[in-house]
Amino acid sequence: MKKYFFYLAVFILVLFGAVTLFLSTSIVFDLFGIRAKEGNYVPFIVWANLICSILYLVAAYGFIKNKKWTTPLLGASTLLLVVAFGGLLYYIRSGGIYEVKTVGAMIFRTSVTLLFTLLAYFTITKKKK
Repeated sequence: MKKYFFYLAVFILVLFGAVTLFLSTSIVFDLFGIRAKEGNYVPFIVWANLICSILYLVAAYGFIKNKKWTTPLLGASTLLLVVAFGGLLYYIRSGGIYEVKTVGAMIFRTSVTLLFTLLAYFTITKKKK
């Protein structure tokens, strides 16, 4: 049962990373008309998500190969999202134009990334000590 949960978590991480990569690159490079559909997107949030999507995919490989660097990689991704979220809040307070859904999406993304960081810590890093 543990292996099933583990591979399900890796699958979710890959799916999360792939969807994030697709959406972020679609906005950055204006593919498929997604940029227009997103409305008032915040560029530095899109770039933070793009970077994190690549880190998610690399971390999924680290999970499968049981690499100790998976935890710091996901930790860096969490930190990047926290900093970007702080920047978003500053941007909003400064009167920047944004979509309300961006705030909820950042809370969700940061929480999921933190959850995967903890999962990596307890399944890889802590076991290797």
